Amino acid sequence: MDDAMRAAFEALPFVRGMVRMCSDGWERGWHERNGGNASYRLTEGEAEHVRALHAGEPGAWAPLGVEVPEVAGALFLVTATGSFMRNVADDPSRALGIVEVDGAGGAWRTLCGFSGGGRPTSEFAGHLLIHAARLQAHDAGECDAPASGADEPRVLYHAHPVPVIALAKVLPPDARTLTRALWRAMTECVMVFPEGVGCVGLEVPGSLELARASAEQARRHAAVIWAHHGLLSTGATFDDAFGHMHAIVKAAEIHNAARMMAGGRVEAGGSAYTGSGVAAAGARMMAAGEDAAFPYDLTDEGLRTLARGLGVTLNGDFIGDSRCAPGPSAQARQQTLERLEDELDARDLREAVEQDDGRRVPWSAAKRDLDLS
Repeated sequence: MDDAMRAAFEALPFVRGMVRMCSDGWERGWHERNGGNASYRLTEGEAEHVRALHAGEPGAWAPLGVEVPEVAGALFLVTATGSFMRNVADDPSRALGIVEVDGAGGAWRTLCGFSGGGRPTSEFAGHLLIHAARLQAHDAGECDAPASGADEPRVLYHAHPVPVIALAKVLPPDARTLTRALWRAMTECVMVFPEGVGCVGLEVPGSLELARASAEQARRHAAVIWAHHGLLSTGATFDDAFGHMHAIVKAAEIHNAARMMAGGRVEAGGSAYTGSGVAAAGARMMAAGEDAAFPYDLTDEGLRTLARGLGVTLNGDFIGDSRCAPGPSAQARQQTLERLEDELDARDLREAVEQDDGRRVPWSAAKRDLDLS
């Protein structure tokens, strides 16, 4: 690749978007050594531009080891195998490349990039299977996929964020358990991933077994946790995919921090806690049929209230009958969130005056002592 071609490659908007996403992930500590990878499916207009830009001979066809007809003929920007995310911004034309998938969806060849003689990530076949699964979900207009008419999913981002890997070591590695822990970590999660988060158990990195299991989960979820390995996130744009992952990582951090504050071990019903006030709070949640991890956790009813206010539909497999009609407006959703925050603040203040021996300070007296009206 000559200097002019390198400059043209690195100036492509989607290349700049990939560089920023990789750099942001590196700066957050999500990529050790050559850990993680990413790919982007070009639009038809972008693909035509790249083909016109590329004047040299394309590389030789190489088999994928699997056929993915859903992406036959498509062009993908993809990270190079063995590349370090910390180096992507320094030399994009070496760390990234644009490859073409053949007409049967079973082979690929390099069009440009990979200036050091590189090739796509070892998990490229898995990327294509997951891209195909997200496309199928989108085209089918399924309730837990992007709505029909919305932008097609094009970005797949995989990283190794510590909080998510740790979360799947202290909770059972299944989608329902992990999703409920993440939903309950902060209110934002209900809006960002109402369909939940998928999960795949231990599989060999780069294997077709991991690829196929991930694609199956991707038909229902925009993000999938790989137990003992990491997290993958998909989206229509680089911001969508990165933001989805960022929200999940932050929720896992909150859960893990709360778990440490609670003494490490957390059991439903508050039985792992000391102090009758805390244990009683957990017992009340159990009596109400909740399986919350913490005594003052978000309840299922709280999650449903959030979903109604935000106009989203929660995955019924993870919360029961949660089909929620869309809210009337963004203003109404904001008002609902503000009211919920006020109610939670008031509840927390009431709970704060409860003593560990179970005695309560009268609310009227507490307001007077705290100089509240």
